Parts: sequence; C-alpha cells; structure tokens
Amino acid sequence: FYDRLVDTLLENGIEPLCTLFHWDLPEALDNRGGWLNPDIANWFAEYASVMYRKLDGRVKKWATLNEPWVVTDGGYLHGALAPGHENLFEAPIASHHLLRAHGAAVKAYRAEGKNQIGIVVNIEPKHPASDDPADIAATKRADAYMNRQYLDPLFFGKYPDEMKEVFGEAWPEWPAEDYALIQQKIDWLGLNYYTRGVTKADPTAWPVGGRNEPPKGAVLTETGWELYPKGLTDTLVWMKERYGDLPLYVTENGAAMKDPPIAAGRVRDQHRVDYLRTHLSAVNDAIKAGVDVRGYMVWSLLDNLEWSLGYSKTFGVVHVDFETQKRTPKDSARFYAEVIASNGAAALG
Repeated sequence: FYDRLVDTLLENGIEPLCTLFHWDLPEALDNRGGWLNPDIANWFAEYASVMYRKLDGRVKKWATLNEPWVVTDGGYLHGALAPGHENLFEAPIASHHLLRAHGAAVKAYRAEGKNQIGIVVNIEPKHPASDDPADIAATKRADAYMNRQYLDPLFFGKYPDEMKEVFGEAWPEWPAEDYALIQQKIDWLGLNYYTRGVTKADPTAWPVGGRNEPPKGAVLTETGWELYPKGLTDTLVWMKERYGDLPLYVTENGAAMKDPPIAAGRVRDQHRVDYLRTHLSAVNDAIKAGVDVRGYMVWSLLDNLEWSLGYSKTFGVVHVDFETQKRTPKDSARFYAEVIASNGAAALG
C-alpha cells in the first residue's frame, strides 16, 4: 500500500512527507502496555528502520511523531482517544516513552537514512484571560503542559519546571541517558496550528488548574476554536527564538466550518477561503520576521473521519458525500490551487 501511495504522489509531482506514528497503536502493542512499556522505544526504532529501508529512496522527509500531546492527553489522561485511559500517573510516562521512541527512531535514521527527519507538534500560544496572578500562573502551566513539554526535552535535555506542579506526586524522575537519547539532532520541525488558548484559572480543571475561555466576541469554528491567525505568526517566531533557527514547516492548518450545500456543482465556502488567506498572510509575516518557514500544508484535502468527532466536522477543501463517496472541490480548493500555482502570491493579493 505504501509503495503505491508514494509512487502515486511522486507521479503527480508531490514530494511525500512520511509520518511514522500519528495517534493509535496496533492492538497487539497496546496489549503489551503500549506507550507505558519502556520497550516501546526499541519496537518503534525497529519499525522505523523497516520503513526507512523500504521508502527512503523516494521519501525525502520523515516525521517520527505527529502530535504526541494529543496521544497522551486524549489517550492516557482524559480518555477521549485510544486507549481510553484516565490516569494522572500514566500520562507523563506515556509522554516520556513517546519522546524516547522519537529519539530511537532518529538514531536509527542516522544509521540508514540519507535525507531529512523531524517531528511534528501541535502548539497553542497561551494567553492569560486577565492580569490576575492566578490566571497568569495557570497560563504558564498550560503552556508548559501543552507546548514546552515536548520541545524542551528535545532541545534542552530537560522538562519545564512547571511540569512538577502540573502532575504533583505523579511526576517521575528520569535517568540522564533517557535525555541523551531524546536529544538526537533533527533536521526540521513541524507545527500544527489551529487556535490559541486564553487561560482562566480554575482549580477544578485537570491537570493544569486552568481552562480555555475565548474572549467575548471571538469568532469560533465548529470545533469551538477561536479564529486567531496572529497566533500562527507568534508561534513561528517563538519557535525560532526559543529553539533556534531550524527549518520550520506548517504541517497542519485549517478549520472545521459549516459548509453550504452544493449548488450548481460548487461549494461556496468563502469563510474557509478567508481563513486560509489570513493564515497564509500570517506565515508571510513570520517569514518577514526572519523565520525559516519552508512549507505550509492545509488540513485537510478531504472531509474525513475526525477521530472521536466522526464525520460531524468538515475540515476539507474537497467536499465528500459520505453516502456516494463523490468528491466536489470547494471554492477553498480552487483558491488554494491558485495559491500553489502562484507560489503564494494569490494569498497576499
């Protein structure tokens, strides 16, 4: 399957970026403890090596993990995603073994690969809801938990200090050799950006003691996420300033919106066109500020299965009739085709 997929992409002039792990493990591995089993770093490196040997001649860019925060927050802390656990003690263990697996896969790539490898994280810039010290403290914890938890160990060899406050007695200590493995040099860094988080202190909000509270008057998508394109600029600049001048890719950016029905063969999703235009402009602002942004990818090509949300939220630039499987390009697809053909100029005109 992967052979055919890669060949099809290359035949159509598309350079594939292969992500080794998205969110869900095979059941056989989950039955052996999944991300709670320390042996999983070796399992992951073995699997990665098979993929490298098979596809590295044609795949020029690899990502070890996509959105490790979602794996642990959704799967091991809040139980919304597979494997459906709700355990404060399990979440930091799963996160750490994900990062160890990343390091092992990068190390394996240096032994066999000839191209580039990185990792993809989802980041939400965190802003306090007010000047209240409680809101500011909750914002720092939220930022450490979602954003810095996965990047600081890669670049600095340690977790943010706030993690001990977030997890309390559930926060473990890890040996130095783990951090040495995690700190393998990567060639690029991927960012999935959708919204910002405006944080209000709330002692009942587990685990950071704060909850998202979009400001009054904010425009929200169908998933309840605030439209905030400036956050994309801010995040790209922050990543450069904090972690160095590494090539960055916006690997996901998009919005679930209520689309009008098909009329005369068209889906007139002007709201999504406006979303893409403003966020592409935000990327351009980051480039002007000196950030080395190498690419931008829309989430997503098709309306598809959005995990626990099912088919209820549509992100695609191509409409899918789930009964007939008929595809209809939306106006956003036509707009984005113009962006690609003009090398971005159509987005800024």
